[in-house]
Order: sequence, then structure tokens, then C-alpha cells
Amino acid sequence: METCGEISNASSLKPHVGFLASPGMGHITPLFELALRLLTQHNFQVTFLVITTDSTVAQYNYLHATPHPDLHIVDLPPADMSGLFFDDMTAVTRLCVIVQESIRSLRSVLLCGLNNRPKLQAFIIDIFCTGVFDACKDLSIPVYSFFTASAALLAFSLYLPTLDREVEGEFVDLPEPIKIPGCNQIQTHDLLDQVRNRKIDEYKWYLMHVSRLSMATGIFVNTWHDLEPVWLKTLEIEPFFADIPTPPVYPIGPLTKRIESASDGNADTKEVMAWLDRQPKDSVLFVALGSGGTLTNLQLTELALGLELSQQRFILVVRTPSDSAFAAFFTAGVDSDDPRVYLPDGFVERTKEVGLVVSSWAPQVAVLNHQSTGAYLSHCGWNSTLESIKHGVPMIGWPLYAEQRMNATMLSDEIGVAVKMPVVGERGETVVVGRKEIEQVVRVVMEGEEGTKIRRRIKELEASARETLSCGGSSYETLAGVAELLINELFMQYTYRIVFAIRT
Repeated sequence: METCGEISNASSLKPHVGFLASPGMGHITPLFELALRLLTQHNFQVTFLVITTDSTVAQYNYLHATPHPDLHIVDLPPADMSGLFFDDMTAVTRLCVIVQESIRSLRSVLLCGLNNRPKLQAFIIDIFCTGVFDACKDLSIPVYSFFTASAALLAFSLYLPTLDREVEGEFVDLPEPIKIPGCNQIQTHDLLDQVRNRKIDEYKWYLMHVSRLSMATGIFVNTWHDLEPVWLKTLEIEPFFADIPTPPVYPIGPLTKRIESASDGNADTKEVMAWLDRQPKDSVLFVALGSGGTLTNLQLTELALGLELSQQRFILVVRTPSDSAFAAFFTAGVDSDDPRVYLPDGFVERTKEVGLVVSSWAPQVAVLNHQSTGAYLSHCGWNSTLESIKHGVPMIGWPLYAEQRMNATMLSDEIGVAVKMPVVGERGETVVVGRKEIEQVVRVVMEGEEGTKIRRRIKELEASARETLSCGGSSYETLAGVAELLINELFMQYTYRIVFAIRT
């Protein structure tokens, strides 16, 4: 095993690893943070391929904020999407079509577009980029999948092809919870959006991608043992998963976005951080529903009035209301409308002594890291969940789409670091939560005994997250082990070429 240090690979041999993430900051961020760790801790070279179709300024700024001599950002040619988009297309279907069209050029890019850099030693993709397997197989490049969600969702996803073969009808109509071999049960109303209707393209895309996980050389997962001990142990020892066969699973999390610098930010960022600096410790509820989440006009009104009734300090990040929960998925960081237009009349003025309303985006990691932040009303996306845990901030779960219902239930019922807002009906449908109920839940977390309990639990996990990523921690050593494997393979190839050259 490599010795710990700022750069653990002191060899002049630098494995060259490629990355490709599907569109969306939630997918790009964990892969890019893994790339940075391989660069800075293991002395790798990295080529990070970027799908440019539907990309945003926020994505560009993030990827180019950390220059490094061994980091190469390579844009894939924009794909021709003429006639491929439809008005009623779901976010996942649109994403999958963009990836499918964008990687048509991948083989030629890998052969000719890496600017004379060495051949890739490995290629790391997310779950929606499994089309890469074909091109990389032809070029003898091993592919690792980085499953950027929870180990619980990974287990369900690996089980999905079996479920698809064995169950007739819709999974949401089953009379009992989903029973994954060796794992905790999943309630049908918590099932992720992609599997709630088996007749639509979204389900077919997701099933195809998870069915190909067994083709990976290994699966990285953005979690660690103390956070999901049962799920990770089951993936390791349960015969069902061995029989699939499941590639080696490497828990290397929590990999999250670095803390934004207020000094480098825009005026809005500086305003947010300056406002937080004036608030008492643990007194502010941070309300932000992810890079793509939106509420209906009615629900946003109830949320605002519930916050007002609670009389708690808050930062409320809002964007234009929509009937689609993921309306901002492909435009994260773009919307900058005046919130007064769609918030209740007079709300901003009435709450200006205790609240700060921010349009579209706030420096989330910096806010969660601030001592004044006492809780986080979150959509329970996995990246945001890990950020909250890493910074020791209790959560109020307000799931919107994708696997967020599963996450919210696990965070509240299994891990004990959140209270769920009752936004999910018996069949998984979204229900409107009234202002009085919102007020009650906010008070419970900010003032109540239950809030004190989950705050204590999340502080334990905050320490565990810091330890697992440190030298000697389980996630650090797991990644170091894979890095050492790639270094040894490169050394063997190098030695073979020298011996062959001598003999000839």
C-alpha cells in the first residue's frame, strides 16, 4: 500500500486516467473531485472529457477553477440534437439521449484528440455513460463506473434487472416493500422516479445502464462504511451480488465540492456570507433545493409563509416556480429573476430582519461550513446530503425527484440525521405541505429535542467523514489501493517495453 503524504506516488510513472460525466452539476462534481484527488494525492495525469451539449456557464467555471499541469479538460464536439428532443421528455431521458449522441465521437477523440498524451490506463464514467464500454473495449482500456449516489441505490440498481424479469406490472403497485437480498426493505412509495413507470423511455434507459454495471472493472461509490454499513456489507458478502457478477465495489466517499471562497465570489456570494457572519451560532436554517429543483407556485407560497411563521432565521434560495420538480436541471445557475415577483406579497420586507432571500443559487458548501448555519432544508440529493454531513448540519428532508425519496427515508429512519417533511403521498406522489406543518417541522429541528438528537448524531458522522478521507482512513486507503494497482500495471507495461526493446 502507498505511504501517506501530499503525493503518495513519488514515481516518475504517472498513470493517465480519463473521466466522463453525464450532464448536470450533480453528476460532474463527484467525478471531478475524484479526478482532483488522483492528481494531488496520487500523482496521476487526468483527461476530463466534457459533454458540451446543454452545458452551462456554472459548469465551465467549476471545471476551470482549479488549473493543474497534469489536468487536461477536453470538450467533446457538440452533438447534433435536431429532432431528438420533445416537449414532454423527462430529464433522465433527455440526459441519456445527449450522452448517446455526444459519445459518438469518443473513439476518435481517444485515438487522436489527447494531444500526444499517453494512452489511458483507465477510464472512469458515471452510471449514464455506459455507452463508453464499447469504445474502450475495442481500445483495451479498462472502465470503472463511479456510482455517485448511495450504496443503497447501488444495491437496488444491481437488483433491478432481476426485479424486471420476475415482477409483472408496476413496482409501485406491489402489496409489500421491495426486498433486496440481504438488504433493508425499500417502500414502494420511495422508489426512484426512473422505475415508477415501466412503460416509458426513462425506465428503459435506466434499466439498460444498470444492466451494464457488471461490465465495469470496478465500481466506485460515493459513501463510506460508517454511513451505510449494512448496504456496503451486503454488497460485499451477499451471494446474490457475487452471482451477477458484481465487480469489486470501492467506497471512496464522501467526495464533495470544495468550499467556495467568498473573496473570489460575486457580489451575491459576498452578501450571503456577510449576512451569515452577523448571525448567532447554529441559528440559521438554509433552504435550498439543489441545482435543478423547483416548487410549484402554491408550494413555494406555503414554504415562505411557513418559514415566516416559524420565526427562525433563514436563507431561502428560490427560483421561478414550475409544475416540474426538475425544471432547472439543465439551466442550473442561469435563472436570476426577482424573487419578489413570485413570493407572497410583502414577504421579503416582513422577514428582512431574520431572513435573506437569494435568487437561484447560493455558495452552498460555504454556507453549510459556516458556524451560523444550524440546519439545512434539503431536497436530499446525494451530493447535498454528503455536503451537509461533512459539515455537521442536520437536515429537513424535502425530496423532489430521482432517488431523493429513498435518500430522505434512509437519512431519517436509518441514519438518524434528518426529519422528513411530509411531501410524499402513499403512492409516491408529491403532496402540498401547508404552512403550519412547515412551521412545526422547522421548529422541531431548530429548537426541539429531536433536533438536538439528530445534531448529536450528525456531528459523529462529521468526524467519521473527516477520518475516512484522511491518511489511514478507509476511503483514503481504498482509493490508494486502486491507485497502486494502476501504478503497478503501468510499471509492468513500462518494464515489458524496455525488455522487448533490449531483446530486439
